[in-house]
Amino acid sequence: MSDNIVEKITDKSQLISKIQRWVLLDSQLKIVNDKTKQLREMRSQLNSQISQYMLQNNMSNTKIDISDGDLRICEKKDYSSITFGYIERCLDELISDKTQVEYIIKYLKENREVNVSSEIKRTYKKK
Repeated sequence: MSDNIVEKITDKSQLISKIQRWVLLDSQLKIVNDKTKQLREMRSQLNSQISQYMLQNNMSNTKIDISDGDLRICEKKDYSSITFGYIERCLDELISDKTQVEYIIKYLKENREVNVSSEIKRTYKKK
């Protein structure tokens, strides 16, 4: 199934073959990712409906047996991403000197780790 990644392309026909394979795999991944997104959205809608019903009917501690386990409602905490805006707001609350806050934010931005790699990017023609 997998191509040998270290295999070098030595001529134009191999390049064309590899590009065709890449495009085929990229197309298949797009189909799978689109379907996955659709399934997640459907599951999320059902989650909301089921959770709402169970909470309204005092079933928050109820365990529902299913074929390979059980279902129950539980609380989940989702934390937002740590952004430079968030860090700056927090530092503004802690440090009264705005120039120090600006210096820290500038330092963090300039000294964060950057990984650079090459990749093929596909663009689609507009229909």
